[in-house]
Amino acid sequence: MLRLRIQLIDWPRRALILADTPRPHCPQCGGEGGTNRDYGDPVTGEYAGTEWEPCHCWDGTRWLLLPLPRLPRRRDPGCDPWAPDGYSNEPPF
Repeated sequence: MLRLRIQLIDWPRRALILADTPRPHCPQCGGEGGTNRDYGDPVTGEYAGTEWEPCHCWDGTRWLLLPLPRLPRRRDPGCDPWAPDGYSNEPPF
């Protein structure tokens, strides 16, 4: 059974997506969608990293609903915000 929710993502581009979520009361993962498993170097036995093992209750499926337009960058009006006489040292228009 899918548990769908709408999310806003910023990467690689701003968009609204429909995402599957893990079961909140799953006995294996506790609602996190998987478990972390630390592993060590076979020779020294020291920590070498962490692996993510996904749970059977969640597959991480995501569907793009709506790509959002990129916001235009503000143009610099040439004001000096650090000017001693206030926010801008330019004359008013």
